[in-house]
Amino acid sequence: MKITSYYPVIMTGDVQGTAEFYIRHFGFKALFTADWYMHLQSTENEHVTLAILDGSHETIPQSGRGTVCGLLLNFEVEDPDAVYAQFQAAGLPILLTLRDENFGQRHFITADPNGVLIDVIKPISPTAEFAAQYNASVLPA
Repeated sequence: MKITSYYPVIMTGDVQGTAEFYIRHFGFKALFTADWYMHLQSTENEHVTLAILDGSHETIPQSGRGTVCGLLLNFEVEDPDAVYAQFQAAGLPILLTLRDENFGQRHFITADPNGVLIDVIKPISPTAEFAAQYNASVLPA
């Protein structure tokens, strides 16, 4: 199997409101808009996409209908400190404060209007203990 694309789809009861959240706070733009589905693309990187879907839509099998739960989206950014300040000023919930982790991340966690957790991350050098667990080709410089 050759995978040609990959993107998460958030199932929600508020397609427009959820899309507006990602457009406003993460710099996405709408590539397709319907009342039941929106496909978003980053204005900074065309390979970063996200879809928002009405969780009750007929294209979803009955057993899978509903809203999102148990999901964490990771967004790698260049400056998590600036994003943290921006999100605080916008009144977004901060569920985990900005911090450096020994496993090699500077990050914080917020949430979208559906409760989807969003981890805003910048890779940093891990401690020696954690560096040994990485493949050397992916260690941050």
